[in-house]
Amino acid sequence: MKGTAILACLCMLSASAALHAQPQAAVSYPVPDLVLEVWPDGAPTDNGLSGDEIDYGNHVSNVTVPTLSLFLPEGECNGLAIISCPGGGYIDVWDKTEGYSLADWYNEMGIVYAVLKYRLPNGHREVPLDDVQKAMRMMRERASEYGFKWLGVQGNSAGGHLAAMASTHYVDAATRPDFTVLFYPVITLDASRTHSGTLHNLLGDNPPKELVDSFSNEKCVTEDTPCAFLMHSSDDGLVPVSNSVSYYEALVGHGVENCSMYIMPEGGHGWTDREFHYRKAWMTALEAWLMKLPEVL
Repeated sequence: MKGTAILACLCMLSASAALHAQPQAAVSYPVPDLVLEVWPDGAPTDNGLSGDEIDYGNHVSNVTVPTLSLFLPEGECNGLAIISCPGGGYIDVWDKTEGYSLADWYNEMGIVYAVLKYRLPNGHREVPLDDVQKAMRMMRERASEYGFKWLGVQGNSAGGHLAAMASTHYVDAATRPDFTVLFYPVITLDASRTHSGTLHNLLGDNPPKELVDSFSNEKCVTEDTPCAFLMHSSDDGLVPVSNSVSYYEALVGHGVENCSMYIMPEGGHGWTDREFHYRKAWMTALEAWLMKLPEVL
């Protein structure tokens, strides 16, 4: 990477704080090679938020201007690119801890990596998906420039819900991911096994069953849904592991090939940038899956 920025990690009392508790210490994050506005000419939809975006060092809130931060490998691209959708319960975007923190690792593999700072719904449930679909179009327009052929989408926690939405609710070839990477994702919005804050912040109070079903990704898988690699911890007390299991079972049940799921016995939630017993194991498993993709896509 071209450099690093030292950012102070501050804690925040919000719906996503419990999901992404971080120590209050100086942390070094990679600096993107390029930051693009997702809607330079104005977005077709509005989330109704006003005021300035609030940057807490490791995450942001009150996002009204979505951006795509690009991290390019030093050498030749291996053909893969990934758009990351960090988590935050649809009330924050943990763009540093769940986005920037993986940039160097992906670049070392030869992967073009982009972190999407998407707008928060604030009662406008279509807004985050609009942003990720536009980001996919932007990346595909730059495929020859950056040297990639296959574009995937990645998501963590509530960002995993958004990434799975992108994988099950695409509108054309340009917005269909070629593959999906999901870290401890919220998949369903069924109140009995979802993260309550994610459900509330996206669909509001007491949404009708038809709306919940249409935003529950395990119910939206088809034979054309892209393959996925899912990671979860059995002891995740915030997003039940059944979220990953139900999505994996739906993929396999519809005959989607090249899917994989890695469930660890411990780790809790929000471990993307955290050292714990299974960190090396999940990184090794994901890297092996990604490196195989050019042979099977």
